[in-house]
Amino acid sequence: MTRTETDIILHQNSPLMRKDGKQNTKIVATVGPACNTYEKLLELVKAGVDVFRLNFSHGSHADHLTVIQHIQAINEEFNTHVSILADLQGPKLRVGKIKDNALPLQAGDIITLVNEDVLGTREKIYMSYEQFAEDCEVGERILMDDGKLVFEVAETNKRDTVKLRCLHGGILSSNKGVNLPDTNIKQPSLTEKDLDDLDFILTQPVNWIALSFVRTREDVEDLKQRVEASGHPAKVMAKIEKPEAVKNLRKIVKAANGIMIARGDLGVEMPMERLPMTQKEIIKMCMQFSRPVIVATQMMDSMIKSPSPTRAEITDVANAVLDGADAVMLSAETSVGDHPPLVVQAMTRIIEEAEKHYWPQIATKRPKPSANASTFQNDVICFTACQVAEEIGAKGIVGLTVSGYSAFKMSSFRPNSHIFIFSDQQHILNTLNLLWGVQCFYYDRDASTDETIQDLTDILKNSNYAQKDDVLINTASMPVHKRYRTNMLKVTVVE
Repeated sequence: MTRTETDIILHQNSPLMRKDGKQNTKIVATVGPACNTYEKLLELVKAGVDVFRLNFSHGSHADHLTVIQHIQAINEEFNTHVSILADLQGPKLRVGKIKDNALPLQAGDIITLVNEDVLGTREKIYMSYEQFAEDCEVGERILMDDGKLVFEVAETNKRDTVKLRCLHGGILSSNKGVNLPDTNIKQPSLTEKDLDDLDFILTQPVNWIALSFVRTREDVEDLKQRVEASGHPAKVMAKIEKPEAVKNLRKIVKAANGIMIARGDLGVEMPMERLPMTQKEIIKMCMQFSRPVIVATQMMDSMIKSPSPTRAEITDVANAVLDGADAVMLSAETSVGDHPPLVVQAMTRIIEEAEKHYWPQIATKRPKPSANASTFQNDVICFTACQVAEEIGAKGIVGLTVSGYSAFKMSSFRPNSHIFIFSDQQHILNTLNLLWGVQCFYYDRDASTDETIQDLTDILKNSNYAQKDDVLINTASMPVHKRYRTNMLKVTVVE
């Protein structure tokens, strides 16, 4: 095709694209009744949302389909690359209905969990996990209602009945969640509901699929194989919310395409004082392996009702930024909260302020190319591009990708400059929108290396991302039409 000035402007000059001051840390917003219309989703994109999370614990496939169509329409109309994250429910463990919806319990009380669906009383309470009696052992802790009630296993018949002794009481009501921090459960990460949801998801233009309650590398590999067998290009994100996952963290990070630190269940099941350092360790490991990482759960929880966050929440979001997270996530704040746009705007301001103090905090966490990696030469080019950009004060690093590999690598280095990624693969661009510092552009011209570099420079200049005399670091594969991994670095001065 012949490039024209009009083509460039139509592809790139979106009115929603935040210009030079755009923050590097991305914002993930959960969709729900408070923001599921086209107009409300568009308002959140304008406020700063980069990724929309579809929570498959709630809503029908028809509901999710409508939201997906709205996001697609926004991307097409405004030339944005908002990413879609489908979050599978996973094996949610819950008690059943409780008589009068309230069972008062005190320390020393004994209750009995069974796998038959009964109206709960002190004598019998339904537990949704049928193999619980078989898997648990006497003395193990059992937590209910986000850890508000604490029990220990007093007796199990290893078939269908478990007696629990209350250690810390309270009021147990219907359908409350159950956490088993000490129990080695055999239930697979993918439930029948998840498989049904996955069949739907794999018919949609979803970019990321989050797997809940991951425990081992095999859990991640199972989902990846299912996605690959379908021919769908979605990436798999492992949610770290079990102590067992923390123990197997290195293998899980290497197996997954991305990580979510789901601090809700993780904070209940592990000693609470260990959670902050665990968050930092997970983020650092994700950076080492070039895996994007999301910090999630209760980041701005008070803003479900309040028009402003607490000081603790402001500090929490800022610390996630300074730790090096790719993205911070909003859950109920946007899905059912009173004012989702205010939440996103507040989070954007916190990110922008924290990033003013970012690079001295992050320098020691930067990964280095591994000489043992099969991609070592390509990795060196990506990391060198980031180092050169810093040394000479380049305005940005410009990459052309088909697979997205170079974007993952350059983002993990957290350079002190923009990362401009171009591709003719729309799905890849939307996927990369989750990555720290990456700004995505559509480009589909088949030209020589020199012509391509000039095209990309013109696009950035015409979109006000670069000005005359700015310096850009170009990375590409030569020859361009062969589509090899990145093997070239060039310094370009904008004319």
